[in-house]
Amino acid sequence: MDYVPNAFDWLARNAEALTLGAIVAAVLVLVMLGLRWLGHRMVANDSRCIHWQGVVGRVLSKTSILFMVATALDTVARYADMPPRPAHLLDALFTIAAALQAAVWARELVLGVIHRNVGEEPGATTLGNAYGVIRVIVSVALFGLALVAILDNLGVNVTALVAGLGVGGIAIGLAAQGIFSDLFAALAILFDKPFRRGDTIRYDTTVGTVERIGMKTTRLRSPTGEQIIMANTKLLEREIHNLAAAQRRRVVVTFALGLRTPAARLSNPAAIAATAVRAVPGCTLVRCVVTGFGSTGLDHELIYDDDSLDPDANAARKATILATLLSGLEQAGLLLATPTQTAFLAMPDGTLVPPYPEAAALP
Repeated sequence: MDYVPNAFDWLARNAEALTLGAIVAAVLVLVMLGLRWLGHRMVANDSRCIHWQGVVGRVLSKTSILFMVATALDTVARYADMPPRPAHLLDALFTIAAALQAAVWARELVLGVIHRNVGEEPGATTLGNAYGVIRVIVSVALFGLALVAILDNLGVNVTALVAGLGVGGIAIGLAAQGIFSDLFAALAILFDKPFRRGDTIRYDTTVGTVERIGMKTTRLRSPTGEQIIMANTKLLEREIHNLAAAQRRRVVVTFALGLRTPAARLSNPAAIAATAVRAVPGCTLVRCVVTGFGSTGLDHELIYDDDSLDPDANAARKATILATLLSGLEQAGLLLATPTQTAFLAMPDGTLVPPYPEAAALP
């Protein structure tokens, strides 16, 4: 067989190039092995991938041996004058390995970022429980792109395949556009974090504590006990007030004094309110002023800040302030206005029938 001497002749002619290529390939493999080892160490230090160190580590740790071998062989082939058929075979092997490796790296990067934002505790959100479904979707999408890239580099006409996938994707998208819109809204909640599990939020006239953030819906628990289910897309379209993100609670209390309260004593309620608020730790007076003339008395507005975000603590502090305010007003001789209604009776000719205010004032 004459191909054996030809092979020896080729090796003899390319000995120097093969040696140099083997050295370069060995260095590349050692570098990739080092990066892979470093990735495993980074993952070990951040096993839950809650920091960027863990995300980068899981990407590096997924460098495959197949990719290293294909890279080494392709490097050696580029230094040596390989025959066309083996060169084409090695180039095809490198193309397949590189496309698959790129898909693996991209998948681990995307999933690592999602896992980092899902929550520190496993199953902290419904998205965390649906992590397997997200992994399948991401894997199918990325490896599908890798397959198209491999076929295209191997000389296969992928135009019809890409067109078919495009038509199929449009059909699926139209059929499930509601589901996908809610899924992307859930991802927006996941990354933008307008609220988290356990936060109390208010939108429109609804107030509730977030129990679960799902792929399609978010579930809240109202103060009265019932569960509120809201589509993620519809929820993000509203103006959301995150009560848990507040630094303090601003409380407004309105009361009214009798219309016959002397003007010189209108400053007394402000001083009494300031004393009542300062007596409660964690509460700061903003203002207490007369706001207008009401139908039954002089309307006052007391505003103070409460540094506690606990509704029960807020209610207890408010009750204490109100009791102290009422006691102070009573000691100062200031009476709260009470709703009253006066009826006047008149004769057919319009003459008032006693008793009426003027008649009652007579001795």
